[in-house]
Amino acid sequence: MFLSRIPINPARRDTRKFLASPQVIHAAVLSAFPPDTPGPASGEGRVLWRLDQRDATIHLYVVSPHEPDFTHIVEQTGWPTTAAWATRKYDQLLDTLTTGQRWHFRLTANPVRSTLDRTRTENTGRHVKDRGKIAGLSAAEQLDWLRRKATRAGFILTECGPEDQREDDVRLIARDTLRFQRHNTPVTLSVATFEGTLTVSDPILLRAALTGGIGRAKGYGCGLLTIAPTQ
Repeated sequence: MFLSRIPINPARRDTRKFLASPQVIHAAVLSAFPPDTPGPASGEGRVLWRLDQRDATIHLYVVSPHEPDFTHIVEQTGWPTTAAWATRKYDQLLDTLTTGQRWHFRLTANPVRSTLDRTRTENTGRHVKDRGKIAGLSAAEQLDWLRRKATRAGFILTECGPEDQREDDVRLIARDTLRFQRHNTPVTLSVATFEGTLTVSDPILLRAALTGGIGRAKGYGCGLLTIAPTQ
């Protein structure tokens, strides 16, 4: 596995179009790999990406099972003559995961709930299957969503604060609704970015989450969990 970071130049003309559509970024990221590159079905992992924006600084993070070539993204939206991209082997970090470790984390996700499918009977007596619908969540519900996902992803949210006021060290630093076109079809995504401290509870499950993503809409900049040493 590989982890890459690409600096994005907000002053470039093509950057506005690039940032406006997760579909455009999705296509650009996949173009970093040859057409015959094996996909997730091969068992080698999948390509995940996330945009991190802090003030005027923008970085595109990508996790991939194969080493990428982001020349086209740098030429269109970066600094072609002064700054390229950085790629490192991700397994060197993944192999160090052990139970009880604490890491700073960031995750941009698509926290939603699915209404259960149900069968209703029309006046004609015919049974009709209602398909499940996807619903967005409030800020508090998004944090609860993360807590549920954490258990299945091999970590727990680290508690902090005085003994009588312990609470999870997690912040919901951004919430947004993205609207864009996918093959002339409108797409709407509810997106939330979480940041905080996690404690490893199951290294195998956490490794799977770091390389396979968490939640839905992984092709559109959601699901990529990254970790860094705590200060």
